[in-house]
Amino acid sequence: MQGVPRIGARGIFLRYPGTVWRASGVAHLRRCAQGHRGGQVTTMDGETYDVGKWDLMIAHPPCTYLTVTGNRWFNTGRYGEKAVRRLQLREEASAFFMAFVNANVCKIAVENPVGYMSTHYRKPDCIIQPYEFGHHARKKTCLWLKGLPALRPTNIVDAGDILPGGYSVGASANYAKDEAGKIMRWNDPRTAKARSKTFPGIARAMAEQWGGDIRDCEGRQ
Repeated sequence: MQGVPRIGARGIFLRYPGTVWRASGVAHLRRCAQGHRGGQVTTMDGETYDVGKWDLMIAHPPCTYLTVTGNRWFNTGRYGEKAVRRLQLREEASAFFMAFVNANVCKIAVENPVGYMSTHYRKPDCIIQPYEFGHHARKKTCLWLKGLPALRPTNIVDAGDILPGGYSVGASANYAKDEAGKIMRWNDPRTAKARSKTFPGIARAMAEQWGGDIRDCEGRQ
């Protein structure tokens, strides 16, 4: 079974009227966390829009130093200064995560895998799996929500092939491929990007279940 091709949630949202957004996480963070009302964004078709105030933010902060799978690398007794540096980077990553949580937006979803933020901050509001949204893959994903309901499963299927050790083939946990179908090395920067892309079924559920509510924010100007 091959890894499931995935696209960003951005691409799904652009198919729904009234959900126009782009820009990097840093741009969203800078404007939202500092209390600015919206800003200028460019959609994938090249059109530019002025946004008076952000209605909905779905944030995907980097999980490299937050995921539970990296906990062993924080052992200072074994890894010394490298572990100390990773601990510093984890604190920076958690601060970045919390900036999204505390952003001046009335509807917020912050996504991350099971890990540090479940104890450092709080338990997530819901935990979802790709196989609950039509994809034969297993990849537990946490969502911390503000002003949004828990995401409801839309199409429950089997989890697909699971290798020894719990690696999900459908989630590219064994390996990732480039656009030409060639297997990429684990240290290839494209690997992390490929494995972090949002499953279309999950993005579609976000658009359908949350997109209709983005204009309900109180105090919108």
